[in-house]
Amino acid sequence: MFSSSERTVAAFARVERAGAVLVLVTGRPPRWMRSVADAMAHRGVAICANGAIVYDLHTERVIDTHLISVEALGAAVERLKEALPGLGFAVEHGDGLVYAHDYERAYWDSAVPEHPVALGELVSRPAAKLLARHPELDADMLLARAAALVGDVVRPTHSNGRRLIEMSALGVTKASTLAELCAQNGIMPADVVAFGDMPNDLPMLTWAGRSYAVANAHPDVLAAVDFKVAGNDDDGVAHALEVLFPEP
Repeated sequence: MFSSSERTVAAFARVERAGAVLVLVTGRPPRWMRSVADAMAHRGVAICANGAIVYDLHTERVIDTHLISVEALGAAVERLKEALPGLGFAVEHGDGLVYAHDYERAYWDSAVPEHPVALGELVSRPAAKLLARHPELDADMLLARAAALVGDVVRPTHSNGRRLIEMSALGVTKASTLAELCAQNGIMPADVVAFGDMPNDLPMLTWAGRSYAVANAHPDVLAAVDFKVAGNDDDGVAHALEVLFPEP
């Protein structure tokens, strides 16, 4: 689920040696973070699930949440199901994924136990993310439709092109939770450097004082940032951090 070159891990360590705060901000849920914590030598804090969960990489524990209410979950599912037949639904919690019978699981969910539930059970408790996957519509089209249909009850976004959209509590984004964390540490937006590649990164990239996109990013991200770096397979983020945090 997560891969990082030795050069990138070394660049992250360089950031901390310089006295800066290192935060991993991701759409990944906590269940995907073990490999990340291992790669980071259990260093730092992660903002997971597009801002819904704050996760301590030292202890691999959830330390804060911003969840979708039961009422908002129910309203979003009802509207989407009526307007977009064929959508399958799932929800992410801090302790795992729960999915309905019509949700098409993909390779990234292969470790989730085979146990679909009824829609009523799916929306019966607050969740970090509501997921919706369509058999045909691509993620950009789904996002546009979802924003019009449920943008007043949840915050839709997407992080891939695999017919999947992700929804957070209204007002919750990578940017909103990162802003809270920065405020707690006395850090102003102008002092934040952020990297991203997909639409779920856009709120964070437009909030941060300096924003970067990797070369293989989504077109909307490439159009929104201050700077561009080499792709993820070419250590683009590491190169930028080495320039920003020079060492003897």
